Amino acid sequence: MKFTRREVLSAFLGFPFALAACKSNSANNFPEGEIVGANVQVGHLLREAKNFQVPEQNWETVKVAIIGGGAAGLSAAYKFTKENFNDFVLLELENKIGGTAQSGTSNLVGYPWGAHYLPVPFRENAELISLLDEMNLTDGKTADGEILVKEQFLCREPEERVFYKGRWYEGLYLTVGASETDKLQIAEFQKQIDFWVNWRDAKGKRAFVLPIAECSIDAQATALDKISFDDWLRRKGFTSERLIWYCDYACRDDYGLKLEQTSAWAGLFYFCSRVRRSGEESQAFITFPEGNGRFVNFLHDKVKDKTKLKTIALEIVPNEKGVDVVCLNTETNELKGFHCEKVIFAAPIFTANYLIRDFKQSAPGYIKEFQHNAWFVANLFLRDRPNVKFKRDFPLAWDNVLYESPSLGYVNATHQKGIDYGECVLTYYYPMCAEENARAKLFSLSWRELADVCLSDLSRAHADIYDLTEKIDIMRWGHAMISPKTNFLWSGAREKAQTPFRNIHFAHSDLSGIALFEEAFYHGLRAANEILEK
Repeated sequence: MKFTRREVLSAFLGFPFALAACKSNSANNFPEGEIVGANVQVGHLLREAKNFQVPEQNWETVKVAIIGGGAAGLSAAYKFTKENFNDFVLLELENKIGGTAQSGTSNLVGYPWGAHYLPVPFRENAELISLLDEMNLTDGKTADGEILVKEQFLCREPEERVFYKGRWYEGLYLTVGASETDKLQIAEFQKQIDFWVNWRDAKGKRAFVLPIAECSIDAQATALDKISFDDWLRRKGFTSERLIWYCDYACRDDYGLKLEQTSAWAGLFYFCSRVRRSGEESQAFITFPEGNGRFVNFLHDKVKDKTKLKTIALEIVPNEKGVDVVCLNTETNELKGFHCEKVIFAAPIFTANYLIRDFKQSAPGYIKEFQHNAWFVANLFLRDRPNVKFKRDFPLAWDNVLYESPSLGYVNATHQKGIDYGECVLTYYYPMCAEENARAKLFSLSWRELADVCLSDLSRAHADIYDLTEKIDIMRWGHAMISPKTNFLWSGAREKAQTPFRNIHFAHSDLSGIALFEEAFYHGLRAANEILEK
């Protein structure tokens, strides 16, 4: 079914905006570009439920196969090599490593295709700090043992700005024009955050910390998962439009969900988990032009000789001797097999129903609780920076948010390089917010239609965006990240999904219920340790 431009823009940006956009001729001034990334047809092989016969000569024996080359799979492989265990193979269906942390390169600068920062970890997160040390990102410790990250790897100022009613303002929370009620409510909201930052259970555990495995399981904290973040705000008496928007933006930014869809536990986690103690700012961001691509590329470099790209696992068959893995090289169409003692399943949990033979025959009930949402990400290559409409506007920052848009705005990939003039790369993010049939809707649209959504949206802040953009590439994420909806995080589903099944161990950020690099890294190391310790 073919949609009109107005229908497409209405679906993504709202009818009033679409009506105004369609009155302009901007859609005729189009840059070049393409859809990049995941091969949808390859992924559909998993759903076809065929029987695959591997030629006898195409079988190999290896102690461990890691399924999935995202952050969790790479972290497991990294842990193996650190412990001098090298009898493993890592299988990744795409031609690029890293999953949603992957990145791209241009003649100017690298740029992200997904996750783009890592908060400086607390001193207790020793293994993650060890990785940062190995990457030569750290510069000693403070007197109380917190790590110091080298200045060039911390996000440069200006860090954030928001576009509201034709002007750019500093920060994400909109302070300009705030009423007395707005001011009182943001202050009260901060008191609520301070309460949970300082809260400890009987064992001294925090309610919210990274990784989630270190969070308290006390009922006072976990009960927050039973209501939405929207409900929690209303029950606390918060009505300020600015505060509600700020919290909704937080949910869309980290979870791809709207305020009313997000667990209150997840909502508070966003604000509390990166603050050491009340009165202090959140941990600074470690970032690079290519975002978290820097981390997954570093991990991949350590295990490159063990990695097989363009190799899709088709079936995982537990047996008395261990586990057999049947896979296909999507470039040569050659079937191969691995006789393994163990498998680390580091792909999104929902795919286990299509891959593990026992699950295909009788799927565990908890898997349906793992729900994912769709996103699209666009990288725009501009020959020059957008013009400043008003001299007093806050200048181009790292993170640039549009208050009146359902998108997340864009990150300036050239910001961290200190390139403040001339050409630049802007990375635009649009979460589908778990809307019905979001994935089908996303994949039904052409490159031009999605590029038009992006350019039309940005034109509300940058009238010259069509003229400046020379190229726009788009990546569609059908199952971008796990959705921490109400009553999921502490329902017991995550704990069940972490339990090894017949020599298959599980490692993915899905198992935390929150899609962060820290969580993927934790689960990769955890699964590797489960195997190494036996």
